[in-house]
Amino acid sequence: MIAEAPVAAASSVAGMFDKVRAYIATAQSAAADGLTWAEFGELMVALVRLLVESLDAVSVLTGPQKKAMVLEAVGLLFDAVADQAVPTYLYPLWLLARPAVRQLVVALAAGAVEQILPLVRA
Repeated sequence: MIAEAPVAAASSVAGMFDKVRAYIATAQSAAADGLTWAEFGELMVALVRLLVESLDAVSVLTGPQKKAMVLEAVGLLFDAVADQAVPTYLYPLWLLARPAVRQLVVALAAGAVEQILPLVRA
């Protein structure tokens, strides 16, 4: 699975922001030779799970603040690796569709947070 290396890299880091940076950096190197949309989805779900597990233990933030942090991280992941999932011949169309696809991915991540949270707490 393509998401195993980024999760392993991020799990060893202590700080939340450092975890996100480590995850995205490892995801970028894993996606350097290309990426399918299924692999991108795998990366996104793994990032959401990693952050939900980490943020669930933080009592200083409210639920909406935690969710906003997760969605921001998913947006950063999208910005970092989504272009690798687009074939070269579709790139001109991708430039037009990219903002809408980014919004869709973040909306999907919002739903994923709600689905993953009970799994983490169980």
